[in-house]
Amino acid sequence: MQERTTSSDVRRRLSETVDRLSAGIANRFAIDTRALAAFRIALGLLLLTDLALRSRNLEAFYTDSGVLPRAALFSDYSTVYSLHTLSGEAWAIAVLFVVAAVFAAAMTVGYRTRLATVCSWLLLLSLHARNPMVLNGGDTLLRVLLFWAIFLPLGERWAVDARRTDEPRATVSNVATMALLLQIVAMYVVNAIHKSRGDMWFNGEAVVYVFSLDYQFTFLLGDVLAEYPELLRVMTYVWAALLVSSPLLIVLTGRPRAALATAFAGMHLGMLVTMRIGIFPLVVVTALVPFYPPVVWDSVTALATRIGLTGPLHGAMSRLRTLLPEGPTIEDLPTAAPAPQRLLTVGVARGRTLFSTILPWLFLTLVVLSNAQAVGYTDVPEPGEAALEATETTQSWRMFAPEPLGTDGWFLAPAELENGSEVDALHRSEVSWGPPSSHEDVYPTTRWRKYLSNVWSGDNENHRSYLANHLCERWNGDHETDLERLDLYYMAQPSEPYNETESVNSIKLQEYSCDGEFVQD
Repeated sequence: MQERTTSSDVRRRLSETVDRLSAGIANRFAIDTRALAAFRIALGLLLLTDLALRSRNLEAFYTDSGVLPRAALFSDYSTVYSLHTLSGEAWAIAVLFVVAAVFAAAMTVGYRTRLATVCSWLLLLSLHARNPMVLNGGDTLLRVLLFWAIFLPLGERWAVDARRTDEPRATVSNVATMALLLQIVAMYVVNAIHKSRGDMWFNGEAVVYVFSLDYQFTFLLGDVLAEYPELLRVMTYVWAALLVSSPLLIVLTGRPRAALATAFAGMHLGMLVTMRIGIFPLVVVTALVPFYPPVVWDSVTALATRIGLTGPLHGAMSRLRTLLPEGPTIEDLPTAAPAPQRLLTVGVARGRTLFSTILPWLFLTLVVLSNAQAVGYTDVPEPGEAALEATETTQSWRMFAPEPLGTDGWFLAPAELENGSEVDALHRSEVSWGPPSSHEDVYPTTRWRKYLSNVWSGDNENHRSYLANHLCERWNGDHETDLERLDLYYMAQPSEPYNETESVNSIKLQEYSCDGEFVQD
């Protein structure tokens, strides 16, 4: 009898331990539904912002008269699946931009949220595939966040779709929430590992060298901070420490987790006003929103009520619900439905299980393997690699790793006109071999900076002739006197923050004749 009692106690204690462990895991991967709503709104606004910023260079980057005509795209990239390649005309691309904006707006207000999220993700994949030369780490993260968003209940709060929900859940904890939170931590951990393989991030010099890249990155407050290397050394150590501590975003809960997430968000917002890296900081801040626990959202809700925002927001949402049709859902099928409808209900239920559980688990495993492969710890099996490539969820996270760039510089395109005079075809100005007077004179937008830095890369030599061809056509289409030939130069300047007299080395990248057919090297 005593042995049976002892055995029963052991099983009971083991069961209690397992229950506590399960509850602890579920608690750490639980996301407040208000956080998911804020995450959805931020994602929708990011998509709209991204489209607006890209539209400034719509013709240059996404049409046949730009730097990457479809003939060159299909020649250089073996498989291209993109709606944006159906036409090379600017009007067609503009229509797709508008369609994407409509879905992004629907996502923002939470109308047909899952459909809007899926369509936004597909259109973003299509847009990215049209010109890989202008993509950066922020684009990768935005793609991945949209992918995980497909599996999340983003429409339960602060959404038009919330009219379907009688009593919204306080929190959600499932494989999709786990995948979203682990995704952000994986990004930080992999980047920390990459950085640890250099010297500068752990000897305090990395941010000093980043802020010495005057022509490529620093602007606004960055130009001021570049004058204080001791402060930048402190920032290097702080950022390295945050990256190393990033797993605590999962381990911690409550206010400590919120404090750590705020520290990361603060650093990224600092990047927004010091470095020309596009919307990447805003994408990461959006990714950090789900880490904020209920105690934070209780305070946000109370503050909104106190300052009188709750009433107008509820009123605006009620008006949207009146204006936008609800439409039928599978839940509207009658309980005592005819056999075909019952079969449909069962099929949909099984499909939901596949969609909500099996697919997220599969891709969470693949994403973890992809991140481990990026730092050399394992290899993704070939079928998994194919799935990652098809969904554009392959990851690396090498931002400023293992060390910052060692060379800064700018581009020139001295070109000869038919009348014998010379102009800079890139900047459409007189040729000046001296340093540019401002950042805008080097790279008009962040996309142009990324594109030209990729043109400079040795793996993209073909794109030098594509760029030269575009510059010829652009000038000749706008001016009476045509260009006959042009040269493309990169003016390379070593990044040496402690040297006031850095030398400049002019490197000729391309010689190009503007006469004749389009040239592909």
